[in-house]
Amino acid sequence: MGLLRELNWRASLPPRLPEQPVFYPVLDEDCAIKIARDWNVQRSGAGFVTRFGVEWDFLSRYPVRQAGGRTILGLWVSAADLEDFNAHIVGEIQGTHEFR
Repeated sequence: MGLLRELNWRASLPPRLPEQPVFYPVLDEDCAIKIARDWNVQRSGAGFVTRFGVEWDFLSRYPVRQAGGRTILGLWVSAADLEDFNAHIVGEIQGTHEFR
């Protein structure tokens, strides 16, 4: 989140860590809040929610999948595809919630 702030929210999403082979943007903000607040804070001490647009035609290559429960839906984007994904982000990345 700090990197996005430094780059005035116009930058691409940062690369995944080696232990993160998939970027999983969830499709519902309430689910993203739950993950950031209830899971990420416990695991790493902080959780963040962002909102951003992506070109619709590009997104069609990634099927919607379930993870962590029936109501948690998102896209599975391979870490290897993240640079291409970033090239299709439209507008500014918004930081909407921060939990500690």
